[in-house]
Amino acid sequence: MTQGKSSNVVWQQGRVRREQRAAIFNQRGATLWITGLSGAGKSTLAFQLEHLLVEQRYKAYVLDGDNMRHGLNNNLGFGTEDRTENIRRVGEVAKLFADAGLIAIASFISPFRNDRATVRKLHDDAGLPFVEIFVDTPLAECERRDPKQLYAKARRGEIADFTGISSPYEAPQTPEIHVAGTTSPEQSAAQVLVYLRERGIIRV
Repeated sequence: MTQGKSSNVVWQQGRVRREQRAAIFNQRGATLWITGLSGAGKSTLAFQLEHLLVEQRYKAYVLDGDNMRHGLNNNLGFGTEDRTENIRRVGEVAKLFADAGLIAIASFISPFRNDRATVRKLHDDAGLPFVEIFVDTPLAECERRDPKQLYAKARRGEIADFTGISSPYEAPQTPEIHVAGTTSPEQSAAQVLVYLRERGIIRV
């Protein structure tokens, strides 16, 4: 998947400032980037977190890896180049959500550190919070769960470039939040909410 550079385009600045949105929404726009192996519990945490935030009247939305490949990224495969483009596109969408004052919860394996660093830089350059959340579930436990039977297929050679089996997973070295994969979704979501309150991303 090749990508070109747009030319003769200028970013159009709206009349609504981030501070206005933050005052109305009672929160700062931010991206919560949840990474981990397939079967680690990323999506479960993401949707639990979204539920808790919305229940408390915050504005949040999950950008889920599988869901994004149903639409925006349905023309991408799972080779290294397409994985990188997948994360780049999602990073751009998440940045727009955060700029709109929403909390974007991105749940993606995103196995490569460079790809995650690229998305972080997008947010840093835009002055938007980027929170990396590592769901640290051991490979053996992910294989034991194997909710989609993907590991079994990968072991049989039916899936190429499968993260953790035939393609590497580069774990975050300094994530903002480290979640043990054995922790319940409720406990993990509560851990994230504490962080968001401490950093002033959500306000009581």
